[in-house]
Amino acid sequence: MMRIRVGSFPRGRDRGRLKRMTGQRSILHADMDAFFASVEQRDDPSLRGKPVLVGGSGKRGVVAAASYEARAFGCRSAMPMVTALRLCPDAVVVRGSYDEYKSVSQQVFTIFESVTPLIQPLSIDEAFLDVTGSLRAVGDAVSIATSIRGRVKAETGLTVSVGVAPNKFLAKLASDMDKPDGLTVIEADRIQQVLDPLPVTRIFGVGGSAEQKLARLGVRTIGDLRRMPVEAVESALGTFGTRIHELARGIDERPVVPDRVAKSVGHEQTFGEDLTEPDDVRAVMLDQAEQVGRRLRAKARKARTVTVKIRFGDFQTITRAHTLDRASDDTQTIYSAARGLFDAWAAQTFRPVRLIGVSTSQLTDADEPEQLGLFENETAHEKRRGVDAAFDAINEKFGKRAITRAGALRPKREQGREEENR
Repeated sequence: MMRIRVGSFPRGRDRGRLKRMTGQRSILHADMDAFFASVEQRDDPSLRGKPVLVGGSGKRGVVAAASYEARAFGCRSAMPMVTALRLCPDAVVVRGSYDEYKSVSQQVFTIFESVTPLIQPLSIDEAFLDVTGSLRAVGDAVSIATSIRGRVKAETGLTVSVGVAPNKFLAKLASDMDKPDGLTVIEADRIQQVLDPLPVTRIFGVGGSAEQKLARLGVRTIGDLRRMPVEAVESALGTFGTRIHELARGIDERPVVPDRVAKSVGHEQTFGEDLTEPDDVRAVMLDQAEQVGRRLRAKARKARTVTVKIRFGDFQTITRAHTLDRASDDTQTIYSAARGLFDAWAAQTFRPVRLIGVSTSQLTDADEPEQLGLFENETAHEKRRGVDAAFDAINEKFGKRAITRAGALRPKREQGREEENR
């Protein structure tokens, strides 16, 4: 087992060991650290370092999340608030805003989606990612996990713990081993070394009843369970016994099953230094419109709504949206709508921009009948489609941005971290 902090990469034999993971799969489990409470502490500096409980404060209130400072007193989620306050009388109770949590969650999942489409959310702040198919293009699993953690920190100001392993069971186990803000890898040739000393209750589903039945067999650790004949475990626990006996040997063939249907296509970029000139922002937006249009056309999709997201240095974020008269995958149409939204805002109160994003939603199939606007020139429309098709063909052959519009070019100092959603 390797525990790796942010910015540290496995080298030499460690990288080789990672490649020998069983099943040739690379699975990540990403879990935001004390998510709701961490968002509250991020947004209200006076809460940092203090025990924070998110949830209802009434007699029937329940803890939705506890900060790590509150967890040190025994507080935990799903606990009655009165019990938590009895354990930690000095805790600060915050009702919280689910809309804010959902917004941050969407930011995090956008980062996930930029590295793989195979994402299985378990909750608003937790997901499995199968990055096996991303290794050639993005890098090895540890590099991907490290990148995700760095991007989450930069984009949201929060931390995420990630486990890397050959399967879902081990990845989930790994992500819990070095919280908060941890990165833990379980390699194939050290699976039993990691599992055997752990109590059987670390296997999901082994609760009090199953623990007692296993204890009667002399089974208290995962190693004890692994060495027990499977027939004896089946006799005590039925088919569930078969399942946990496999997990005790590190076997878990469950696939990562995506259940998030892509409802938008977008591209956003965070800058190392805030952009202070509106024209620099517009150049980035034109490049983003090109990328969004290209991906819409590749997916044979068109969009009715264009949205611009703007974030400032203090993490304050605003969005502006415009609904087109008709669905489009046309780069110029997308950019014109996005620029119109940006210009309307900038004319009123421009501030230096930390992040800019262009996204499209209300997607439809590209082959749906298309009707031009009343005053739209059909020749100009077809010309733009021809230009987009030529750009797509060149970029497909020679790589993304092999050709781009002049207005999208910008100095290297303005380049920053980019991410796409589906």
